[in-house]
Amino acid sequence: MSNLLKKEELARALWDLAELVDRLRGPDGCPWDAKQTAGSIKMYLLEESYEVVDAIERGSAEDVCQELGDLLFQIVFLARLAAEKREYDLVAVIEKITHKMVRRHPHVFGEANLKNAEEVAVHWAAIKRKERESTSKVQVSLPSGIPKDLPALLAAHRLSERLSKTKKKPNGRKVVGSRVSERCAELGQACHDQDPGAVGEMLGTLLFDLADLARHWGLNAEHLLRKANRTFSEREAEAELR
Repeated sequence: MSNLLKKEELARALWDLAELVDRLRGPDGCPWDAKQTAGSIKMYLLEESYEVVDAIERGSAEDVCQELGDLLFQIVFLARLAAEKREYDLVAVIEKITHKMVRRHPHVFGEANLKNAEEVAVHWAAIKRKERESTSKVQVSLPSGIPKDLPALLAAHRLSERLSKTKKKPNGRKVVGSRVSERCAELGQACHDQDPGAVGEMLGTLLFDLADLARHWGLNAEHLLRKANRTFSEREAEAELR
């Protein structure tokens, strides 16, 4: 165990949180918590996830710690709901992710020899494909495993990332950059022709290509747009105070 964590303290803290959730769901617990289902809780899970991201972007360690706790509570709560239905419990959740991470890091826990982060990413994708194919009779398609409710720019990032790992010679920055330039020209023509349908189609394609271009530069379009939105909001707020 790392010196950063003490086994007894971690076990106690996690146990205390699980017991708290048990109490909330128990006969003498909270009426509101007792009424919740996985369907009603899922939106809170999503909101808490975004609040963690927001806290990370603000660079506040205290806020990140607080928001991670809120997110962890939702996870423990959902595991409790499943345990009540005898589907799985918190122990199963933790054990499954531990086993999965061991399986997907053969270069750490096995004998695989991977030289750098790029090789690790390619090997990781191959392991995921094998896992999915072993649990399905149907050949796994490209979008499989990408949540349908993922923000669109982030989904584009993941789709292009996955596609790049299936090619023997993935497109480089120069190729993707040229494609973006071509899309911009096509969009300009569609605007000149005053064709709303073509403008919409070109905008969508351009956004996807821009997300791919950001990925090639080690960036993430979702994060970039969030940052731009925040900057714009801050400037507008400052302008209102003048």
